[in-house]
Amino acid sequence: MAIDKDKTAAMAAKNDVFRGEGFGIRVTPGALALTRKSNKIGLRELLDVVRDYSDFSEANDPYGEHDFGSFDWSGEQLFWKIDYYDPELKRYADPLSDECTRVLTVMLAREY
Repeated sequence: MAIDKDKTAAMAAKNDVFRGEGFGIRVTPGALALTRKSNKIGLRELLDVVRDYSDFSEANDPYGEHDFGSFDWSGEQLFWKIDYYDPELKRYADPLSDECTRVLTVMLAREY
C-alpha cells in the first residue's frame, strides 16, 4: 500500500501544532510520580520536552506522522503518543477530519 505523502505531511503538521498547544495531554501515574521525585524537573519541564520534541527519524516515526516520541528524562525512558478519537472519545477518528479529537499521553516506557 502506497503512502500518500500529502496526507502524511498534513497529519504531521496537525500533530505538531497540537503538541505545541498543550491541550488534551494526559500524563500517566508513573510519569507524574517522576516529576514529583525530582527537585529540578517538574511537570512543566516534562511538557516542554514533549512540546519541543523534534527528534523524528525512520526508526521512531516510520510513517512520518509525528504521533510518537521517545526520550530519556531524569534517568527514565519516556514515550509520548497521540491517539485520534471521535468527539465523544469513544472510537477512532480520521486524523485529518475536523471532527477528530487528539489525545496525547506521556508515559514511562515501562508503563506501555
